[in-house]
Amino acid sequence: MSGGVRGPWVALAALCACFFMVMLDSTIVTVAIPAMLGGLDATLNQVIWVNSVYLLANTVPLLLTGRLGDRFGPKRVLLVGLVLFLGASLWCGLSTSAGSLIAARAVQGLGAAAMTPQTLSFITGLFPPERRGAPIAVWGAVAGVATITGPVVGGLLVQHVGWQWIFLLNLPIGAVGLVLGVLLLPDWRPAGRVRLDTTGALLASAGLGLLVFGLQNGQHYHWGTIIGPVGVLPVIGVGLLLIGAFTVYQRRARDPLLPRGLFHNPIFGYANLTHAALGFATTGMFLPLVIYVQSVLGLDPVASSLLCAPMAVAAGGAAWVAGRSRLPGRTLIMTGLGGLAAGTVGLALLAEPDTEPLVLIPGLVVAGLGIGLVFSPLTASATLGMPPDLIGAASGVFNTSRQVGGVLGSATTGLFLQVGLGFAVPQAAREYAKFLPPRYADEFVERITAAAQTASQFGGEGPAVPSDWSPAVVEKVRELATNAFHLGFTNAAKATLVLPVVVLILGMLSAAGIRTAPTGNAKNSGLPGERVGP
Repeated sequence: MSGGVRGPWVALAALCACFFMVMLDSTIVTVAIPAMLGGLDATLNQVIWVNSVYLLANTVPLLLTGRLGDRFGPKRVLLVGLVLFLGASLWCGLSTSAGSLIAARAVQGLGAAAMTPQTLSFITGLFPPERRGAPIAVWGAVAGVATITGPVVGGLLVQHVGWQWIFLLNLPIGAVGLVLGVLLLPDWRPAGRVRLDTTGALLASAGLGLLVFGLQNGQHYHWGTIIGPVGVLPVIGVGLLLIGAFTVYQRRARDPLLPRGLFHNPIFGYANLTHAALGFATTGMFLPLVIYVQSVLGLDPVASSLLCAPMAVAAGGAAWVAGRSRLPGRTLIMTGLGGLAAGTVGLALLAEPDTEPLVLIPGLVVAGLGIGLVFSPLTASATLGMPPDLIGAASGVFNTSRQVGGVLGSATTGLFLQVGLGFAVPQAAREYAKFLPPRYADEFVERITAAAQTASQFGGEGPAVPSDWSPAVVEKVRELATNAFHLGFTNAAKATLVLPVVVLILGMLSAAGIRTAPTGNAKNSGLPGERVGP
């Protein structure tokens, strides 16, 4: 397919513009959480859903959209997804309520799901195997840099023009990508008719949707009833059953979403498990970290974004090195995952209510280096030797694994953070209540506990204070309330960061199965200097 295409590197630029935008929106929202909590008068759970619903809507259809590219041609599916993504971005920017924004983000995620698998499909078609290493390195670098550039760009926009512009920014970028895509991308047509597994798509969609809904909203509903006789735990259980049914059905389906040939090479399976762990960790670590540096350390969005800038630079540099390295891919991947885990542990150990922000930079840099080392060799390992008729499906599965990890990372991190706040903030409030007269102490603890996850607390206004309290007491209560929240949130965030570290360790164990050996001959694979071994 590559022989009749002029300027494949120019076409790659159009693909990278689309992919950068999709990846950017997976993390750019995080830095705007404190602003959204106040601006939309939303709860913490609602604003977490603004991010999670995008990841969920971007994840669930990926297996299907990968096959849609095989059936209708990747250019058509990509352009339709891009138009949908841009329309939803405009809707996001104009939203005035949490419900409207969540709905718009869901549509935006569907557009992203249509685009993402097609980008990797085009790369494998535009470049022959012996020349595929460099473009895959570029693609991987775009993924890594966009993932951690999101908070940087988001902070600048939130501070200077408002949180709405983190979505409106997509319009000019997407318009350029749309024009380049129409003009430069080849309109490949499938050689034969590809059937779509709608039953499998429905099972996977419903199962994953129910699982994520239950995990993220469990604390919100106090792990009890959602509506009528429907409870949180049954919803999670049904979700797991549907995912199990999907797995069984795929073995019997005539035209499964997961073609059996994909997993004949076990390296593809290990690469997908590793990709899921990476998606979980990168999504999971940003949520507590960004709220901590803004709501506890008091940094404004610009300052918090600048704090993350060294991480983005480190990731970009590491991705460039990884794309040209002759080390085995497994070595790079495991080193990168270990670096991300070490950086996250460092951040958790250093985080205190009075930590100087600059003290966090070394941990952020180490984490950024780790992220940058992983994407390119992991992508090359997953796509190595894949037959042309399975490229769309393979791309869909590979991107789905990262997105599933990201969705679960967002949901479970949000859950852990909310549960942690439920314990840590009241405990801190009881400690600080000792500095008040006894007749105020109990009510102080009650009001701090009630305000722990509201917009007023995250916005720095603190809990409501009875009007009959004396001004001197009110001033003291405000000071103690702020200190209690800062201590409680810091402890909850530190505990939450343990979760992505554990998942990264599991990812390293999975990456050990990606067996490669240095040969000094890039023609054997999509990655320079590697050969797949048994």
